Amino acid sequence: MNELAELRQWLSDHWDPELSLLQWRGRLADAGWAFPAWPEQWCGRSLPPAAAALAARELTAAGVPGPPDGVGTVLAAPVLLDFGSDDLKRRLIRPTVTGEVTWCQLFSEPGAGSDLASLAARAEPGAGGWLVTGQKVWSTGAATADYGLLLARTDPELPKHEGITCFVLPMRQPGVVVRPLRQMNGHSSFNEVFLDGAVVPAGNEIGAVGVGWRVARTVLAHERRLQAQRPAAAPAGAAGRAWREAVAERISAAEPHKWYPQRAGRPDLVIELAKAAGKAGDPVLRQEIAKLITLVWPARWMTERFRDGRTAGQNPGPEGSLAKLASSRIAQQSARVHAMIAGASGMLAGPGSPLGGVIAEIIVSVPAISIAGGTDEIQRTIVADRILGLPREPDASVGVPFRQLAR
Repeated sequence: MNELAELRQWLSDHWDPELSLLQWRGRLADAGWAFPAWPEQWCGRSLPPAAAALAARELTAAGVPGPPDGVGTVLAAPVLLDFGSDDLKRRLIRPTVTGEVTWCQLFSEPGAGSDLASLAARAEPGAGGWLVTGQKVWSTGAATADYGLLLARTDPELPKHEGITCFVLPMRQPGVVVRPLRQMNGHSSFNEVFLDGAVVPAGNEIGAVGVGWRVARTVLAHERRLQAQRPAAAPAGAAGRAWREAVAERISAAEPHKWYPQRAGRPDLVIELAKAAGKAGDPVLRQEIAKLITLVWPARWMTERFRDGRTAGQNPGPEGSLAKLASSRIAQQSARVHAMIAGASGMLAGPGSPLGGVIAEIIVSVPAISIAGGTDEIQRTIVADRILGLPREPDASVGVPFRQLAR
């Protein structure tokens, strides 16, 4: 491909391991190789998705750091490209791609998790923009983020899906208070965020006022399809300032997510653990392991099909809910198998416990995967409505002003 030859020549001319990570990512962004499928004026090259995917793999093969991973590049920048004004794109796309600014997601609330459209955080017109009051929860990275992708209610006189707007909220201001949440597995990956007169400057609306639900659905579709994406590992022997800073960034960014492999159930461990425990011949256990394997392989094939769809230029859609449900079933079956292998000792943590407490962490972490990013019940409803075409569930809130709904 001409694009690959051009990229190889560009790398030969511009890669310098002694650049700072920010300087290197600036070169990637300005040349359009950071996200080649994005528009040329916004850090891309307007390449077809298939060519962009090949270019991204070429960057990995060349052993150079890529753009940052996380909410900024996976959720915020794509939704800004879809709905944001040129002013927002001009101010935020490049700094997001270079890693100069970081993001968190401010969607869920204590009373609006699965039923996100019931959110009560309100944004009211004020001097220079909007004043936001309310509470958000389950916000990873909120303590260090520069900006929040915020959903707030701007018109309580409209039905609940129609009076919502999406905003870019500057996080570092007096009206924003972030507190960590302690989970039952001992980690504190998430935060609750209290908003008390927090200011959203005029012009920070993503899309028109009142179309926030449409924006939110786009964000959630990206989240469900891309939540497993992780940056490529540093190549063996990687050296230089850019890689040192990239590795340090990844270690810091991975800290809140270090228990995520346990959340997924660790199906990769079960066969060797069964052998080590002398239970590989147990017929009941063998059946449960077989059930797990029959869940894992179709999920892998489904993921490959979705990846091919993205490469072909398909937008995220309801099929992400199928992948989410598959992940939940795999994690639950994995936890069941681990508990059968370890027995009562699987509840122990600390020195001398199975795998140094990993089994116990799996058992208490797995329930999270059926909740995060939309509960299993919500995913089944999406599949029923948007894939199977079944009749929608009755909804007493249709056409009723939000202010009149019982909460």
